[in-house]
This record gives sequence, structure tokens and C-alpha cells, in this order.
Amino acid sequence: MSSSGFSWKLEDHPKLPKGKTVAVVVLDGWGEANPDKYNCIHVAETPTMDSLKKGAPEKWRLVRAHGTAVGLPTEDDMGNSEVGHNALGAGRIYAQGAKLVDFALASGKIYEGEGFKYIKECFDKGTLHLIGLLSDGGVHSRLDQLQLLLKGASENGAKRIRVHVLTDGRDVLDGTSVGFVETLENDLSKLREKGVDAQIASGGGRMYVTMDRYENDWGVVKRGWDAQVLGGAPHKFQTAVEAVKKLREDPNANDQYLPPFVIVDESGKPVGPILDGDAVVTFNFRADRMVMIAKALEYEDFDKFDRVRVPKIHYAGMLQYDGELKLPKHYLVDPPEIERTSGEYLVHNGIRTFACSETVKFGHVTFFWNGNRSGYFDASMEEYVEIPSDAGITFNVQPKMKALEIAEKARDAILSRKFDQVRVNLPNGDMVGHTGDIEATVVACKAADEAVKMILDAIEQVGGIYVVTADHGNAEDMVKRNKSGQPALDKNGNIQVLTSHTLQPVWNFLSFSS
Repeated sequence: MSSSGFSWKLEDHPKLPKGKTVAVVVLDGWGEANPDKYNCIHVAETPTMDSLKKGAPEKWRLVRAHGTAVGLPTEDDMGNSEVGHNALGAGRIYAQGAKLVDFALASGKIYEGEGFKYIKECFDKGTLHLIGLLSDGGVHSRLDQLQLLLKGASENGAKRIRVHVLTDGRDVLDGTSVGFVETLENDLSKLREKGVDAQIASGGGRMYVTMDRYENDWGVVKRGWDAQVLGGAPHKFQTAVEAVKKLREDPNANDQYLPPFVIVDESGKPVGPILDGDAVVTFNFRADRMVMIAKALEYEDFDKFDRVRVPKIHYAGMLQYDGELKLPKHYLVDPPEIERTSGEYLVHNGIRTFACSETVKFGHVTFFWNGNRSGYFDASMEEYVEIPSDAGITFNVQPKMKALEIAEKARDAILSRKFDQVRVNLPNGDMVGHTGDIEATVVACKAADEAVKMILDAIEQVGGIYVVTADHGNAEDMVKRNKSGQPALDKNGNIQVLTSHTLQPVWNFLSFSS
């Protein structure tokens, strides 16, 4: 023990036996809600999870995975995979991104930091560009934070502002993009009345423009780059409201996948491409879908796509999106300092760890689990395996995803007896749930259940311990509800499909062989 009283040594658990292999299974987007036909977990054949529920009461309980229980500002804030895995990996509650940004904006400290001072150097002659998700979903960004940033930036010297909007339809209802754009246009109009040249410059749907993650499809980022930096897109409009309304006339249109567009003046010239001498801020507070655009904006040595023109800019993120990569170098709000995570404790105590998921959630059982830290704590004690996710299709097309492959890797790691902890993330409930395809989500839940069985069977063979839990809800409630709890209907009498996370509690199961 050090002179400060801190020690890495872990004491033996008073009840759990020592020397057992521990499997930690995170079912992504797997909450608990009332059983009905829109609860895909209830509808699906899930004999393994059903059997766990019927176990002894001391082996399971429901826990909250949203709001203050995981460090978010209010009980209305949905949990998400990043926050959930931070909490699971740390075993403690930390103030999370949204809460940190809220405090920085409310206190004004955001305008006193080095990040804001850095972008402010461009205000006199250049344009301030703000890129991010236009939504009040609270998972990646929030409209009220953007509004406060616009107000504060203009009061602190920004004379010319361009906003590059990404429409949501995933963390909020599809079709709400029009209202969000109208609200933002109204705010920008008020800034113009005060002498600030403020406009929307470009846009597109979050899943088709800019917001890819884990290097799954650089084409998504390129479409954003072309519109935001080069001022090029297949669709051109004179206002963003016109753009979103017109693009949504397509019968297959969805806010998540709106094609890229740019706003042009009467002569057809783009009103806001990013140029030399400009400042750029990506205003999402959640990291995963900002890392790739951050690399494109910041890295001099970049080969993922032809950027054509690379403007000399001052770029800052709302937060630092990757602490290990120091990306971006400049940021407006300091990230949460998550120290002494479980992964670090394990290597200090000689505990060998195996972590696995497919690409879309691999970062969650590694980077986010380890307190927003890339890489290994000790490569001699840890092994991380990433299984490539399906690319070029939406997840409802192949709802089983890579659940079986993840389970096979976990099974083999358990049976090898090389590892003391084996942790995995099974993404199906969340990633397929986000598509809003109820039938496909039922298939996804069945596949996840089968994967759990394979892992638990392996634990049984070695006489180990298992923990089965979730990071937040999603698949357990696939419709928007009215005040009475009944499915909400649109003006045509159709149910309003819910594609976002939920506020439902999640299960936590713990058991060990005698």
C-alpha cells in the first residue's frame, strides 16, 4: 500500500469462490418491459434468458441503466452503450459527457478554456463551422447545447457562423428533422438581426453522412466531407427547411439516411464550405461517431479517401473523443477522468482477460470499458478480438449479426483455461432494434439468446462464474407510447415505431457452479 493509502490489491470476495473463470456477457439494448407484441425480447424464443429469470431470487435483480445511475444529468436521459460500458468497466458513477457539457455551458467555463481560445483565433477573419447531430435525443448531442453554444460564440466574437446539420430519426422519431431545422433556422435568424452572419450550410442523415464509427464505412465520412468542406452534394437548396421537406417526399425517405445536401445562394454558390483560416467544432458530446470525421479534419497524413482540398483550420471537438490518440488535440470541454477501471485492477492482480465483440461494439468492451482508453493495459495479460461486422447493409438484413461467432470465440477462450475473465458484447438487440424492424429484432433477440447459451454451457464445463447483464434498453419496447402507455399512432392511424434506446431497467444475473 502506498503512503496515500491506495493499493491495487483486490481482496478475496467473501462469497464467490476464488480461481474460477468468469464470463461477463453484455446484451446490448436488452431491457425489461411489459410483455406485448412490441416487446421483441418477449416475443422471441429466448429459453436461456427465460431460464435465468426463473432462477433463485438472489441470483438476479433489475438495475437502472439511465439517468443519474450512470452519470447522466436527469432521469429523462436515456442510457447508451458508451455510458453503460464506462459504468460497467469502472464500477463507479462518473459525470458523463452531456453533464460535463451542461456544466461548462451553464458556468461559462467553456469560453475560458484553451479549446475555445484556440478556435476564437479565427473569429476575426474566418468562419466558425459547427458540425453535429441536430436532435434533442440526448444520446449524441442536444439541441439546447447547440443553441447555447451559438449564443455564447456570437457573444464571444464569432461574426460568421455556418452550421452543418445531421438529421436524426434514430434517437428521436423519424420525421422530426423538419421541426428541428425550423427551430435552428429561427435561432439563426435572431443572430442575423444582431449582425451575425449565421446560416445552415449543409446537411444529411446521420447514418449516411459523416457519423460512421469504428472505420466501418469511410464513404459515409467522405459524403460529409464533400458537402461540408468542398461544398459539393447531389442536392442543392436555398434553405435547409426546403431541403429536408423536399428530400422527405421520397416514399422511402428516413431522417437517418437523408442524402447529403448543400445550401446555395441565388447564384448557385455554396454558402458555407470550410476554407483556410476557418474554425471548426464538432458539437456531439458522444465520441464513437465523431472519431472518424475528427481524423479527416485533423490528420495531415490521411489515406482513407481523397479529401481533394485540405483547408488549414483550427479544429476542436466538444470533447476529446479518444484520449489515447489525443484526438482531437483541441477540445472545448475536458473529458471525464475515469481512473482505476476494473481492467486496470485485473492486470495489477495478475488476472488474465479476454474481450471480444464485432466491429460495431468492439470498442465498448475495450475502449469504453477501460475508461475511454485505447489499447491494452498490459498486452501480456490481455487479448482483444474484433470480429468484422457486416458492411454495406442495414443490420435488419442480417439480424443474427455475428452473435454466433462472438460466442464461439468466448467459448474457446473459456475452455482454453488461459483466461480468468472473458467478456463479450452481443450487439443484436441494440443494432437491429435501431432499424425499427420489429420482425428482424425478434430474430436478433433469439440469436443473442443462443449465443448466451453457448457461453454459459462453456462456463458450466469449467465450473466457472457468469454475469449476464445489459448496458441499456432498446429491443424490449419498439413503439412510442402515449401517456396511458398504449402504442402511439400517427395521423394515418399507424403505430409510431421507436428506434431509440429506452428508460427501462436491465437485468443483472450472477451465478457460479458449486
